[in-house]
Amino acid sequence: MRIRDWPAAERPREKLLTHGARQLSTAELLALCIGHGQQGRTAVDLGRDALTHFGSLRGLLDAPVNDLAALPGWGPARTARLLAAVELGRRQLEEPLARQAKLSGPEDTRAFLRACLRHYDHEVFAVLFLDNQHRVIHFEELFRGTVDSCSVHPREVVKRALHHRAGAVIFAHNHPSGVAEPSPADRQITRRLKEALALVDVRTLDHLVIGDEHPVSFAERGWL
Repeated sequence: MRIRDWPAAERPREKLLTHGARQLSTAELLALCIGHGQQGRTAVDLGRDALTHFGSLRGLLDAPVNDLAALPGWGPARTARLLAAVELGRRQLEEPLARQAKLSGPEDTRAFLRACLRHYDHEVFAVLFLDNQHRVIHFEELFRGTVDSCSVHPREVVKRALHHRAGAVIFAHNHPSGVAEPSPADRQITRRLKEALALVDVRTLDHLVIGDEHPVSFAERGWL
């Protein structure tokens, strides 16, 4: 049976418009991105099959584009619609942060940084550059590495801070393993960065490590 033949209250689109997106299952949300099914399979079926194939929603969204497009019934057009929807969500999270008058602590930035960094399968080191009132000037991904390491150069961080005329910074990097516990190397490079930036009167407010669960804040642990 096609989705259009379902009772109106059970169709994903009508359910979303009437009751809100949170009332839909993950497979139903995927169905709206997919658009329509194929012979003998509804879009909801295709969504369930994709979740089963990759093991989870994160597994699905982290999959290479070619693997998504190769799913039965998907193809490049449906894959592109899904990836576009994911990117819109990430950009929506970025906008409120950019509009904030002031950042008062790590909780204000966690959702944004998780959206930016959690999906990478390699380490990425990024910096939020802030003015003296802790208002966001710019977010920049500065260094990329392998699955378990990323070389960070204090001189380059200082150069970018001076370029943006920043008064303060928040560092962030991801752990592709999903375990956000900082390593001794993470703590060492943070100390070096803080010392280098202090020479040009730029304060280090925090360093957040992004994993699968709650990000770890250096500031909250008293490491800054």
